[in-house]
Amino acid sequence: MKVAVVTDYFPTSLNPWAGHSAYQTLRLLAKQCDLHVFCSDPQYPFFLTPAARRGKHIDHTWRPPDVPVTYVTYPLIPVVSRPLNGLAIAHYLTPDVRAFQPDLILSYVIYPDGYAAVRIGRTLNVPVVLTAIGSDLNRIPGRLVARHVGTALRKANFVLTVSHDLCNTARRLGASPARSKAELNGCDTAVFYPRGRAEARASLGLPPHQDFLVYVGRLDVRKGLVELVEAMSQLRATRPDTHCYLVGDGPDKPILEQAVARLNLSETVTFIPACLSPRIAVWMAASNLVTLPSYNEGCPNVVIEAMASGRPVVATRVGGIPELMDDEAGRLVPPKNPKALAEALDVVLSKTWNAEAISRRHGRSWQEVATNVYQTLEQTLANR
Repeated sequence: MKVAVVTDYFPTSLNPWAGHSAYQTLRLLAKQCDLHVFCSDPQYPFFLTPAARRGKHIDHTWRPPDVPVTYVTYPLIPVVSRPLNGLAIAHYLTPDVRAFQPDLILSYVIYPDGYAAVRIGRTLNVPVVLTAIGSDLNRIPGRLVARHVGTALRKANFVLTVSHDLCNTARRLGASPARSKAELNGCDTAVFYPRGRAEARASLGLPPHQDFLVYVGRLDVRKGLVELVEAMSQLRATRPDTHCYLVGDGPDKPILEQAVARLNLSETVTFIPACLSPRIAVWMAASNLVTLPSYNEGCPNVVIEAMASGRPVVATRVGGIPELMDDEAGRLVPPKNPKALAEALDVVLSKTWNAEAISRRHGRSWQEVATNVYQTLEQTLANR
């Protein structure tokens, strides 16, 4: 079976940790079929290029291990061209996908790439399987894009989602119940597993006895990070020595730095640059807990990886997070509520947790995910 993967949710030279869940699945899927990724690369007019991307270009010769990929550029005007981006991707990717002669197209992110995949599939007369990751259905920007999302979900031969909650959303937006299902993310347990906190802290050069929590991910206010900073301010009243490390990069770092300065938390909150999985695993092992106070989520890998590492989690009760954990692995709180977040952090820091017991609560591997996705692709091809 030849599978063309159409997506921009994939590692690049500029962002090698992008599309983590897709990459982990695809590198194993590539061992079971002839697979090639076609990664869309938006090109902005020079005068409209976002500041963060000025002077930076994806190296199209760069490759992540084990997955063949072709990076294909297409023109984009920020915001203005958004309703047309799916059409543009379809136009620019079709020649490369056609040359590959796939039996089936798999796509991650419903719009714009999933919409483009459906159009390419119709042009080449091959079935299409879409995968929703969370933000693509939870944060749809505008009515025209919403219409394209509905079209993609209705016309796809099958729709996968990373949580049951997201599957319900996909069906509400147009996916057929008979042709959609949840396929939760996995974890690389060779990287994320219970290990000694003291050893991890020593390798990071951190104090051996200070309590601290860690957030790992994109620095985006929609991840609830302003609320986390405010919660740390409240927590300081009872736990003045507790520290918070924000591990990651993102567009809202200046906003968060301002919040830290405003609340005089420069000695309490520290920013750490984004890093790859092996280093993330050490940060998790070194921590007392991992937190994700996000406004919405699909199936966040950080929660799965924290649990696999044997660390309790304080997260918001949104999206697929309640499907992953309960009070035996941490605490769930409502989003946008610094007081509830601070209280939950205090409770979790006060309790002694069994790392091995937490680690056993999510034993799903990426190999299991890849095998299930392969079976879905085979069945979709047989049913076309």
